[in-house]
Amino acid sequence: MSVQQFEREVLDAHNKYRAMHGAKPLTLNPKLNQLATEWAKYLLARNCMQHRPNSGYGENIYMASGGNLGGADAVRSWYEEVSEYQWHSPSFQFNTGHFTQVVWKGSIELGVGFAKRGSTIFVVCNYNPPGNYNNMFRENVAPRSR
Repeated sequence: MSVQQFEREVLDAHNKYRAMHGAKPLTLNPKLNQLATEWAKYLLARNCMQHRPNSGYGENIYMASGGNLGGADAVRSWYEEVSEYQWHSPSFQFNTGHFTQVVWKGSIELGVGFAKRGSTIFVVCNYNPPGNYNNMFRENVAPRSR
């Protein structure tokens, strides 16, 4: 799979889930793609999961080992946190922060990066503007529409 195909797969998966929650589609930003790719390579080289400090962007990170995993797998794993989200108390929760960033209405641009060695892959997505701001969940994270 080419880099462009991977980026498109991740973007399409985001926009599928965003549409289910009334959020406008994201667009790819080449500068954010580069930033995300640099961080994915950094994480792979160190075999660790950590957020880039002070990037100014929202960030989701995914790591998997074994199997041929595509971009949609990373986005699906983030989205599946929806089952844990406390809709009666919209706020940041450590177990749902990936989900809320994926569907955050205020984010409009996406950067996609990945790094792979053998059967290990790191996927990093950056979001502009970032999501998960306190006191802004009710207007940015909508329940799934039927």
